[in-house]
Amino acid sequence: MVNQTHIQVQKIRAIGLTVRNCGVSLNFYTQALGFELVADMIVADKDYSELEGVIDVEIRIVTLRLGDEIIELMEYINIDSRPIPNDSRSNDLWFQHLAIVVSDMDSAYTHLNSFPIQPISSAPQTIPVGNQASSGVRAFKFKDPDGHDLELIWFPPDKGQDKWHQNTNRLFLGIDHSAIAISNTEQSLHFYRDLLGMQLDSHSLNWRATQARMDNLPGAEVQITALRPIQGGVGIELLDYILPGKGRPIPSDWKSCDVANVQIQFVVNNLESLVDKLQQNGVEFVSSKIVRFADNLFPYKQGYLIKDPDGHAILLVAE
Repeated sequence: MVNQTHIQVQKIRAIGLTVRNCGVSLNFYTQALGFELVADMIVADKDYSELEGVIDVEIRIVTLRLGDEIIELMEYINIDSRPIPNDSRSNDLWFQHLAIVVSDMDSAYTHLNSFPIQPISSAPQTIPVGNQASSGVRAFKFKDPDGHDLELIWFPPDKGQDKWHQNTNRLFLGIDHSAIAISNTEQSLHFYRDLLGMQLDSHSLNWRATQARMDNLPGAEVQITALRPIQGGVGIELLDYILPGKGRPIPSDWKSCDVANVQIQFVVNNLESLVDKLQQNGVEFVSSKIVRFADNLFPYKQGYLIKDPDGHAILLVAE
């Protein structure tokens, strides 16, 4: 029997975004943000329907790479996908952004503004000196054509992973983390740290006018807890808004085919044992069982879709 302390997330393989039109999203991510096309496929089988908890799906999946990181754009061809609410704010519990690292914030911001984006931040913001964990970091938040939340982030020499400070002629470097709005830090730490085995990376409290301008939330004060898998790479940031308080919860009837769906793909070292452990701890499941894929076109052999305590989608995979 596997020791449960050794059952854990190894790395984040990819981040999946449900989109209305893969062609539109492909153009935006490649032209505005420097992603490169890896694969473009149509999936229409019972196994994938079972994995995503949506009956009789036909999905176009476009795989894109930026640096070492991968995203998957998922268009449900035969299903009408509900849009993200137009009045979404950063403290709504469905908020989830990808932090895209840039080598030069001013150049990246100028380039991005030549595309039809919806800004969240008033302009790139610099975290003030009083915030020890993040001082000097520059960030700008905005939305993609579907309303998915994104962030450009620049790290000063003493912050961020080493790979963000390598000499390069690229403007857009990769994805550092996905940040999610949560209702309770301890509850989410129990899920991500204690059950999934992720490791604490840092804590910070972001507030003052800088955070308000970044989030377009007057008086914003947010407790941020960062975690990474044991193998490093893309991490998770838990955003616990103290002010103006928690926003709206994720509606219980939202499905994988709805545009608000973002699913983080966690590679785990023992999927069966982890699923048993999660069942014992009352975690919400989307897939009815562990789905096994024989098709070599799939980048993983097994998958199981679950939800975190606030309803964010987590796809557990075995490679």
